[in-house]
Amino acid sequence: MHQEFEWIEKIAPDMVETMVQRFLILRYISWMGPIGRRVLSQEFGLTERVLRTETDFLRGQALIASTRSGMIITGKGQDVIQGLRELMDQFADIRHQEVELSKRLGIEKCLIVAGDSDKQPSVIEEMGKLVDESLVDILPSGRNVIAVMGGITMAVIAKALTKRVGENRDLLFVPARGGVGEAVDIQANTVSSQMAIHTGGQHRALYVPEQLSEEAFEPLLKEPAIQKVIGLIRNSDAVIHSVGDAIRMAERRDMPTSVIEMLKKKHAVGEAFGYFFDELGSVVYKIPRVGLQLEDLTDMECVLAVAGGASKAKAIIAYMKHAPQQTCLITDEGAANLILKK
Repeated sequence: MHQEFEWIEKIAPDMVETMVQRFLILRYISWMGPIGRRVLSQEFGLTERVLRTETDFLRGQALIASTRSGMIITGKGQDVIQGLRELMDQFADIRHQEVELSKRLGIEKCLIVAGDSDKQPSVIEEMGKLVDESLVDILPSGRNVIAVMGGITMAVIAKALTKRVGENRDLLFVPARGGVGEAVDIQANTVSSQMAIHTGGQHRALYVPEQLSEEAFEPLLKEPAIQKVIGLIRNSDAVIHSVGDAIRMAERRDMPTSVIEMLKKKHAVGEAFGYFFDELGSVVYKIPRVGLQLEDLTDMECVLAVAGGASKAKAIIAYMKHAPQQTCLITDEGAANLILKK
């Protein structure tokens, strides 16, 4: 999102949407005037009552005028269009990209921040602010159990959350999958703990070693403490996760060399929830871990995927072939631009 609009939204959250709508109406009248209200309402998909309110406002500001043939732009209106064109075009372009990206990936919503987190690490903080805003908007009042993945991106996101998320809510953060093997500060247990601290919520830990065989998992699953946390994870109301580069994730987890070589031979490009995908979205390998599985996302109302940087474009495309339709992807221009070019 353009920086100026971020500042405006901090002061008056509803202002941007109103401003964009009025600007587009004003510009359309400039292009097509004289034009009647009925034609204009059909063009913008607004009821005539809503359209009348907007055009009355524009007329009151002397930006448009009424004639027998319809509404026309005034000189003052042309000045406003000229003065705001560059700013509005930048904003409208990002909004258009968000719509196109969601269509391309087959998911409900995409939010894009300016920049490329591969080159500007601070961009991840901006994505974190959108995660915070999205949780405030999406989560219902009352109790919410939120499953959280680990990783470098998620550790930054955790610090961007605020107490606003916890207002009128009883929040419980849990690690989405077991895994003790990565650096402590980016493990899911630590990330969920940090999210709880920043939002005023609570958290539960799940301490299960990363590289265990399925046979080794069986006795662990019988432990009452682990069963309780797994029950919370499987019945979570929301999940926040990232999407990783397959080989980088495998190396970071210190997976066996033989497995890494196998992933390379099978052209793995992305990873999420312990699943590794090739460019076509096929699962080429899965880490047997306790916790949330891909199929568990289907019934969740709130699924936030956070991944940015041009280097993540292939990984995002691959994972989204499995993502539930209700997913909201929060990304940056670096990834979005590359995905839309493919």
